[in-house]
Amino acid sequence: MKEEIKSSLDSPAELERLYRKNKSAFQQNFTELYSQIQGQPAAEFWHERLNYESDSVSWGTTSEWRFVIVAGLIAGFLAKFPAIFSIEEEFFYPRNMGFIGISFVTAYFVWKNRLSGKKLGWIAGMTAVAMIYINFLPDDPNSDTLTLASMHLPLLLWAVLGFSFVEGKMDFLPGRLEFLRFNGDAVIMGAVLFLSGLLLSGITIGLFDLIGIKIGEFYMEWIAVFGLAAAPLIASHLTQTNPQLVNKVPPIIAKIFSPLVLVMLLIYLGAIVYSGKDPYNDREFLLLFNMLLIGVIALIFFSVAESSEQGKIDWSTRILAALSLVTVIVNLIALSAIVFRIAEWGFTPNRTAVLGINILMLVHLILVSRNLLSTVRGKTKLGEVGIIIVRYLPVYFIWTAIVIFIFPFLFGFD
Repeated sequence: MKEEIKSSLDSPAELERLYRKNKSAFQQNFTELYSQIQGQPAAEFWHERLNYESDSVSWGTTSEWRFVIVAGLIAGFLAKFPAIFSIEEEFFYPRNMGFIGISFVTAYFVWKNRLSGKKLGWIAGMTAVAMIYINFLPDDPNSDTLTLASMHLPLLLWAVLGFSFVEGKMDFLPGRLEFLRFNGDAVIMGAVLFLSGLLLSGITIGLFDLIGIKIGEFYMEWIAVFGLAAAPLIASHLTQTNPQLVNKVPPIIAKIFSPLVLVMLLIYLGAIVYSGKDPYNDREFLLLFNMLLIGVIALIFFSVAESSEQGKIDWSTRILAALSLVTVIVNLIALSAIVFRIAEWGFTPNRTAVLGINILMLVHLILVSRNLLSTVRGKTKLGEVGIIIVRYLPVYFIWTAIVIFIFPFLFGFD
């Protein structure tokens, strides 16, 4: 987008079109470009416009809300398919929750970014193949490969969402970094909407109860379901139209929780030795250990993504470097436990999947830790660490596709 902005400085209409197409991406690219175009009237105008702290909230255009409402209603009807078509909930929801929560946000960015027919065809084709495939897998509640495919499918759909967000320009690494920031902002906006909706639901049900009308069951089964289905769309739209609302919150959260998580991890590693618990012989403990590991890695990656634009190295960068090193140790413990269990009891779908993802996370963490340490020593910039993070993301998606599409056949649908 930088080249488009630079070449459109003499065309106000084209600059406005680029801005409305993707406001957050425009703001990021313009900010990075500003030092090169500073002094030009159009550049100074847009600099003031983008950095003006408005007290008002932008709700977007009528056409945007029309799309959000229609797509939200369709998402709600999809969420109610089990009730409408008498489909077993245990069959439908594990396989299709990703389509309800993610695919309609993908459609929003396809529409907003005006993607070409070829890119639209790729997104639609990938989504359709995934939907048909996951719903035609054998209906065996005891199948580990079915569970793994259902658990990994949202990550694959998240990759498709990223493709639509960056307008299909997967080689544009700053766009991937912006996508990570968008996810952090959207999660915060979604949490605010969820809490607001929870409060509204409680008040509404309570008020109707006071006049003797019991609407609780109907409200939760229909109104709440439609609201939850539409929430990711609404959160994404508000994040795009009002980047100033939440873009200061994720860095604050990162600065607060990074040192707390670091202290917690150090204490936890000591507590493991004291308690006598270990992930080598306790399967449930190993599962929780890996969930902890994934959560900490997500915190590190989103913290770097949110802080990558800062120029100076402060204490939070040093905390992130220390946290990444401790997380490498945690990952090594988890990986050694998985290797131990495979050596003792052999390969299973679950052990193979966990082994693969732990190896990928360890390699990624080592790369990130090395660059964070280099940043602390002043040899590299924090933004380069962000690029290291997003450059590695396709590796996860390749592994995800293997687990979804190959594991069921490799392990005989067990």
